[in-house]
Formats: sequence, C-alpha cells, structure tokens
Amino acid sequence: MFQEYDVIVVGAGHAGCEAAAAAANLGSSVLLITMDMTKIAQMSCNPAMGGIAKGQIVREIDALGGYSGIVSDKTAIQFRMLNRSKGPAMWSPRAQNDRALFTLEWRKLLENTPNLDFFQDMVKGLIIKNDKVYGVVTGLGIEIKCKSVVLTNGTFLNGLIHIGEKQFGGGRAGERAATGITEDLLKLGFQSGRMKTGTPPRIDGRSIDYSKLEEQKGDEEPQKFSYLQEIKPLQKQRSCWITYTSDEVHDILKTGFEKSPMFAGRIQGVGPRYCPSIEDKINRFADKERHQLFIEPEGWDTVEVYLNGFSTSLPEDVQYAALKRIIGLERVKMFRPGYAIEYDYFPPDQLSNTLETRRVENLYFAGQINGTTGYEEAACQGIMAGINAHLKVQKMKPFVLSRSQAYIGVLIDDLITKGTEEPYRMFTSRAEFRILLRQDNADIRLTPLSYEMGLASKERFERVSDKMKKSKELNKYFKETTISPEEANPYLSEIGSMEISQKVKAYSILSRPDVTINGLANSSEAIKSYLESYDTETIEQAEIEMKYTGYIIKEQETSDKAARLDDLILHDSFDYHSLNSLSIEAREKLSKFRPKTLGQASRISGVNPSDISILMVHLGR
Repeated sequence: MFQEYDVIVVGAGHAGCEAAAAAANLGSSVLLITMDMTKIAQMSCNPAMGGIAKGQIVREIDALGGYSGIVSDKTAIQFRMLNRSKGPAMWSPRAQNDRALFTLEWRKLLENTPNLDFFQDMVKGLIIKNDKVYGVVTGLGIEIKCKSVVLTNGTFLNGLIHIGEKQFGGGRAGERAATGITEDLLKLGFQSGRMKTGTPPRIDGRSIDYSKLEEQKGDEEPQKFSYLQEIKPLQKQRSCWITYTSDEVHDILKTGFEKSPMFAGRIQGVGPRYCPSIEDKINRFADKERHQLFIEPEGWDTVEVYLNGFSTSLPEDVQYAALKRIIGLERVKMFRPGYAIEYDYFPPDQLSNTLETRRVENLYFAGQINGTTGYEEAACQGIMAGINAHLKVQKMKPFVLSRSQAYIGVLIDDLITKGTEEPYRMFTSRAEFRILLRQDNADIRLTPLSYEMGLASKERFERVSDKMKKSKELNKYFKETTISPEEANPYLSEIGSMEISQKVKAYSILSRPDVTINGLANSSEAIKSYLESYDTETIEQAEIEMKYTGYIIKEQETSDKAARLDDLILHDSFDYHSLNSLSIEAREKLSKFRPKTLGQASRISGVNPSDISILMVHLGR
C-alpha cells in the first residue's frame, strides 16, 4: 500500500507543514500523516502571525524558502510593524489572519509540492531497531517504512482538556488526543514531562458594542512577510479593538477559583510564563486594577472573534458572567468557552543541534514536543528538522544556524543547551546579537545559505543579490554626495537637529538619530531623483545599515568578550534577589540553579544578555 519514504512527518501543524515542505522541496520522498486533513496548519490559538521576535522568525523562515510568510501574506486581514518607536533591531512585523483561509492556503501549497504524499490516521508507535528508526505504526495497524521520522505532535500527546471541574481527553477542541508514542519513547529511555497551554472563549462579534472600544488599525502603508514580489501588500484591512477587565470582572472570576483546575491541582503541567491565563494574572498581579484585552476578528467573512488576553479554564458559567461585565461586552454571546490543555513534551536537551534525538538515530523532534509555544517557534523548528532529515538521508553535511546568524539559531541553541521547564517563547532579549538579526536583513543573512543547499529558489536568490548590490550602491552614493546648508537646514530645523554651516557628506547627516533618507530626499532634488530607481525595502535596509554601523561593530566586539565569561566566578552565597535591576525570571532561575561562572549563568533559559551585563557591573567588570 505504501512505498518506503525518505521522511515521514507526524502531525500537520505549523512545524509539520514546514518540515514536510522543506524535505520534499529538497527532493526527499515525504509522507505527511495527520489525524484530520481539514485541520492542516490550524491556528489553534489566536489568528495572528509574527509579533515581537516572532515576526523576525517568520521572515527567516521565508528567507530559507519556507511557506509561513507566504501563507501569512495571502491570508492577512491586518498588518502592523510593532516597535517602530524603538531601534530597528526591535521592529517586528505582525499580521492578523483569516483563520479558515490560512488552513486552506497551507493545504493548497502542500498539495502542489512535488514528492509529498498525505495520509489521514493517528500514529500510535514507532518502528525502532538497534536505536535507529525505520518507520511508524498507525492507529489502523499499518506499518509504513521510512529512513527518517520527524515528530511534530503539538498538544496531542496524551492531551487532556480542562474546563472548570470537567476534564476529557483531546488534543484540541473537538479533536481526540494521540496515544502510544510517549509510551514507546519512555521505554527507550527518553525523559518526558507535562506542559499546559490555554485559549480564551470565542465570542460573537455581532453582540459587541464597538462604540465603547478603542480601535486599533493596521499600518497606513502595510508591508508583508515574504520577499517574493508576486505577493502584494494589503489594500484593505480589518481593525482590532481594545478593552479592559475591571475589579468587578476580577471578583466574578475569583468566584470560580475553587473550581479552577489550575488552583485545585488537577493541572500538573507548567503553563507559559508570558501568556498566562486571566486567573493567573489576577492571582500573580493582585495590585493591578485591570488587564488589557484585544478583540481580534477571526477573518474577513465571519463574526467570530478571538478575545486575546482572556485565556481561561474556569467553569463556563463563570467565564460568561465575567465577560458580560467587560466594557463593550455587556450583551456578549459566547461561541465556545475557553479551556486549558495539558500534553506531553520531551525536554529538548535530549536533542542535537540538528533536532535529531541523541538516543535514536534519524528521529527528529520539532515544535511543542520540544517544550516551545507559538506557531512561529514551531514552524522554524519544523523547517530545520525537515532540512536536516533530508540531508541525513542523503548523507550530506547537516545544516545548523548559529546564534549570530538567526533567531532560529538562538532558539535551537537555547533549547538543546539549556532545556526548558516551561513553555519556551522567543523574545528579542534572548538574542545577544539582535542588531545583526533584524527583520529587514533576514533574506541577506539566510537566502544565500538556503540557495546553496537547494531549497531557496533561483528567483529568490537573484532578488536578494540585487537588493545587496543596490544597498551597497546607496551606501556609496551617500558617502560621496554632499549636501549644502541651503538644502539641509530647513529640514534639520524642522526636526530640531543642529543646522550645518557648510557643505557636508549626506552620509554624516544621515547618521543623526532623527534624520531619515526620505527627509533628506525631500530637501535635495538630486537625492530624490537618485532614489527613484530604488524600492522602499532596499532604501530602508540601506538606511539602517548606514545609521547603525557603529553599533554593529560594537556588537561583534561583544561576541568576542562573551567567550571570556567562563573565567568569572559566581559564589554559591551570591544573593540574586538583592539585585532589583535583574529581571524577576533571572532572579528566580539564578537562585535555583546557582551557576558556578558567569558563562554558565548566561546559558540558563530566562537569563538574558541584559541580566549578564548587570552581573558584570556588580562584579566590577
């Protein structure tokens, strides 16, 4: 019935889809097995892609030749570049998406990918001999042979859903859990744990009084994730809306705490620190009178709304009573209650840097099975696991990204060197080289590597090469071009910058914090005319490179210093809680693990580069 495949991917979530696409596009024969073909790349939580650091990851996946950016652009209903008020290292693209279209577009892309087959069934076991994987066993008892397996099981491994005092097996609302794989792996000596995540109630947009809410529109000139030219930015957008909880809402929610599976101890798994449930927020931040909520539309043609910030597993009647006390939701109708879900994961320190398990050859883990949370974190692991599964089968050199090459490299290095005891989420603060790892240069950093490997297309590579060439041209032009006081001073005076008294190079003026290329172009007809042959994306990338050259050099010097951190000793008696400038998470983790050196401290999950800098100052360095 089945051929022997090069790669079998188990699970068709964000990790599984990227893994299957990457391996197939590289030339491997691939079988993607999922329990429900209608739920491919399902957005199980909020209908959005990108965000702080996550947007950089989507850009990196796209630069490698993955599909997440393309699908996000095709199904976007709103686009925003977050953190524009900060430096470009912090700029993070984010899109609201049409949930139904997102799944449909992913399926279309996969079905049009050569070398990729599908099968709908549950995988209940692995065929392993002499610590090497040779295939899978499905729920129907079918054995399918292969040379490598990528497990991307998401929240389905022994999944357990909680709503108040009710609990039932499931990997997602309305879908059954997956069983058998955990038990197989435990017999082989793998370590596993339990984690939890949650989701808010879905509500009827027709029952919301939007006149009472704060509107959050998309960017006036929306960008996109993918560097492919045939995908165009949004021409129209849907707004999101903001509202808040209150003391009254909190009091109602507290009435359900005694029935809360989290507080009653029925949930053993650890939840995400940076996306807590509403009951957890009330409990942990008792001094806060209100919490911000985002009302996010689920698509173009649906009234269903996602209430971001109100994740909960309280009894459904308590959820509903509290919702009706939120401003704008006084007449709310609920489509379905929120719930929490517990699932098995495998601590990722059991993996190599290719995401292959150390215990079983040719077996790869990607996504929430590794203890991560988020579509983007899962997808980037998926593309790396799919690439490396193919390369291993072909007896080729593995593909590994370093911390200075990509956020993907940071994420994987964090997972395999530090492990994680709570759902891992990517932040810009986790990357010590974030000035190098910007969203605008992901294509320049990664597309040449992917093209050489055979994944990124020739069209994509040529576009990046052209962008690099034109960026250098702009850099040279601004270094050679002078601008007069008559041209520059009206603009400089307008933005409150010091005027010039003689002709100077345009490059030197551009290095000022508030000066922009567009501002100079409006001051100088020569510059404006020259820029007409360059696209907005190239101009922005060149501007960032010119303005932040000094910072980039300093960051490279910092990477050299990091190697010397292991020479700095931290004593066991060090009182981390006395350093209020450390993040709360850093104080907790350092006090728990008691690292021997500053280098060891820097590799603890949750201790960020800024925390290490604080410790260095405290040590007199």
